[in-house]
Amino acid sequence: MISDPLNLIITGVGGQGNVLASQILGKALVKSGYLITVGETYGLSQRGGAVLSHIRISKKEKLGPLMPKGLAHIVAGLEPVETLRILPEYGNPNVIVITNSRPVHPLGVIAGELEYPDLDVLKKSIQDLSSKLYWIEATSIAMELGNPIMANIVMLGAIIGTKILPVSSDDILQEIKENFPQNKWEVNEKAFIHGFNLIL
Repeated sequence: MISDPLNLIITGVGGQGNVLASQILGKALVKSGYLITVGETYGLSQRGGAVLSHIRISKKEKLGPLMPKGLAHIVAGLEPVETLRILPEYGNPNVIVITNSRPVHPLGVIAGELEYPDLDVLKKSIQDLSSKLYWIEATSIAMELGNPIMANIVMLGAIIGTKILPVSSDDILQEIKENFPQNKWEVNEKAFIHGFNLIL
């Protein structure tokens, strides 16, 4: 591990599968012998509010559920505005960012009361706050595989593809197999591999 503890944040909005991705990752890390703490904070998630998972990994000690500000090693965003929203608080000049490029428009944008930021400006703002940015089309890949909800698994593949976390792709694939019913795990396996290969 590059650091002990190692801190990861997965951020997104309600309904994007943030919590499921965190659980799969956490289980794989526990089986690999690490002490894991997963803390979650929710906005009005059932109405598209923010969902934030703090995943803290250590070989030596069990940590508090919420990471201190400015100490994220990786930020994985399922939605670009949510990615940008948390970077000033938890990021630092060395943070690696992986974000899904597909916006989820909040109700104010859908109603025409607000305007979603320009994607190029958004990407540049995230890039300026990170040491390395992976801007990936996770939702498009998931849609090609049959269901946009699998964007969270594409993102999980990309996180593991960075090779920063102390688990292998085989560890995660085993968890996917154990956490999905027979008729769903094969397509989720494909989603994971697509995401993993994006980072190679």
